[in-house]
Amino acid sequence: MGPRDPIQAYVVGVQPLAGEGLELRMLVRLRVQNPNDTPLEYHGVAIDMDVQGRRFASGVSDVAGRVPRFGETVIEVPVSISAMRLARSAYDVFGPSGSGTLHYELDGKLAGSAFRSVRFTSRGELVLPHDLYESTQPSPK
Repeated sequence: MGPRDPIQAYVVGVQPLAGEGLELRMLVRLRVQNPNDTPLEYHGVAIDMDVQGRRFASGVSDVAGRVPRFGETVIEVPVSISAMRLARSAYDVFGPSGSGTLHYELDGKLAGSAFRSVRFTSRGELVLPHDLYESTQPSPK
């Protein structure tokens, strides 16, 4: 087995799930791309999501499947977010020193058999719509 090219993973969807107490739950949909000439079998996935440089959400799933050679698939992972993390992230984005830009980093692992687990990282930023960001800022006096 030779070295593999790194896989790519992107968040392509998020939908709410039922949470408990001070917890928010979401279902994160990841598009995973395999740029290698052999399929990638996986038997579980784990992700950690940081927003504005701070841990925001984490999740695991025992889902199993295959990413075809030179192919892609969508994997769904439920994640948990504490209310405190959500409040802190909202303040970082919408507070007095906020820029209206949300910086995120996603670290994850597709668990394979034996020593065949594959790790991935995805980074990016989301610029909030101008109207949404402006409506949260204090009006000038």
